Amino acid sequence: MQQVDSIIHAGWIIPIEPENTVLENHSLVIQHGLILDILPTERCRRKYSGQIEHQLSDQVLIPGLINAHTHAAMVLLRGYADDLHLMEWLSEHIWPAENQWVDYQFVYQGTQLAIAEMLRSGTTTFNDMYFFPDAAAKASHQSGIRAAIGLIVIDFPSAWAQNSDEYLHKGLQLHDQYRHHPLITTTFAPHAPYTVSDGPLEKLKTYAAELDIPIHIHLHETADEIEQSLKVWEIRPIERLQGLGLLSPRLLAVHMTQLNEQEIQLLKQHKVNIVHCPESNMKLASGLCPVHTLLEQGINVSIGTDGTACNNDLDMLGEMRSAALLAKAVAKNAAAVPAFTALKMATLNGARALGLDEITGSLVKGKAADITAIELSSLESRPLYNPISQVVYSSSRDQVTDVWVQGRHLLNQRSLTTLDEVQLLSNVVQWQNRILKQD
Repeated sequence: MQQVDSIIHAGWIIPIEPENTVLENHSLVIQHGLILDILPTERCRRKYSGQIEHQLSDQVLIPGLINAHTHAAMVLLRGYADDLHLMEWLSEHIWPAENQWVDYQFVYQGTQLAIAEMLRSGTTTFNDMYFFPDAAAKASHQSGIRAAIGLIVIDFPSAWAQNSDEYLHKGLQLHDQYRHHPLITTTFAPHAPYTVSDGPLEKLKTYAAELDIPIHIHLHETADEIEQSLKVWEIRPIERLQGLGLLSPRLLAVHMTQLNEQEIQLLKQHKVNIVHCPESNMKLASGLCPVHTLLEQGINVSIGTDGTACNNDLDMLGEMRSAALLAKAVAKNAAAVPAFTALKMATLNGARALGLDEITGSLVKGKAADITAIELSSLESRPLYNPISQVVYSSSRDQVTDVWVQGRHLLNQRSLTTLDEVQLLSNVVQWQNRILKQD
C-alpha cells in the first residue's frame, strides 16, 4: 500500500475533463500538492493510505472556481454608491473615494477580506486589477490562494504612480519579484481604452510578448465607450486595439457587451479570451454579452465577478448561475450554455485565459490539487438527479464546505485556516467608520 499526503473520499467528483463526466463514490489522491490519482473509493482504500483522509460522502468535488476578473480591494467600498450608471458611478463617487482612501493598507486589508470571501465561495484562483498590486500580491501570498496580479496601467496619476511610465516600471519590478512564485503570476492590466493612450499600450504589448504574460483590459463595456472612441479616434475600441497589435491569445477582454458580427470574427481570428461579468453588467445596465454566439464561434469565454463595489459580492457560484440563465435569455434559446458549459466557463476556461490550464482548471492527474467541495445532502439540494445541474442551478456559496489550493487545506468545514476572521472584521469596521465619518 502506497503512503500519500492526503486522500479525499467524495460522493461525487466532476473533473471537467472529460466533459460531462460525473464520478460517483470516487477518491482523489494528493501528493506534493498535485493530484496523484482519481479512482473508485473501494480501490483507493486497497491501494493508498493517506496521512490525512477526508470522508466527504455528501459532497461533490469540483475544480476550484476561477474568478477571471476582480478588483479585490474594492470590497471595502461594497454598497458605497449603488444603482447608478457606470460613468456617473465612477466619476462622481468611486474615483473620488479612491483618490481619498486608496493606499497600501487599504489594498492589503481589502484584498485579505476579498480572499476570505472568495475562499468561502469556492474560488481558488482570481485575476485582479487594482492599484498597489504589491499589497494584493502580499495578501495573496499570505493566504495561500492562487492569484494573477494585474500590473495596472492608466494615464492618470494615483497614490500608486504618477504616470504611465511609472506604472509600467513598478509593474515590471513586481513581476520580477514574483516571477518564480508557485502560486502568484502577473498580467499587464491597462484599465481601458478610454483611460490608456496608444504609447503605453504599445509599450506594454512589447513587454507582455517578451515576458509571455497576459494582458487584461476592460473592453466594449458600454455603448458610451464606443461613442467616445468614435469621436476621439474615429474607430471602435476593438479596431484601435487591432491597429496596435493587441488582439491575440494573450488578451483577456472583459465585459464585451457591445459587439457586432465583424468584431466577433476578429475575436475568433485572433483567439482573444473573453471574460464575462453578468451580474456587474446587469447591475450597471452596461449591456449584454452574446455569450452563446461567442462560444459557438469557438471563442474562449470565462467568468468574473468584477469588483464588489459594483456587484456586490464575489460569489462565483452565483455568477455562474447568472451567466447560464442570462445566456439563455439573450440567445432566446433554452439550450444555450447548459450547466456543464457554465461550470467549464468558471473553471477550465478561466485557467486557459490566464495561461494556467496546464496547472489548474480541471481535476486530472498531474495538475495542482485546487479543489472545492460542495455539500449536496441538504433538503435544498434534494432530490439529486444530476450533480452538474445541482451545482450550477441550485447550490449556494453557503454549501461550500472545503477548499484546497495546491493541496493545502484553506477552508476546513467552513473555517478559514490561513486568515483570522475576527481581525478581518475588525479591519472592515475601522475602514467603514473612517469612510462614513469623512463622507
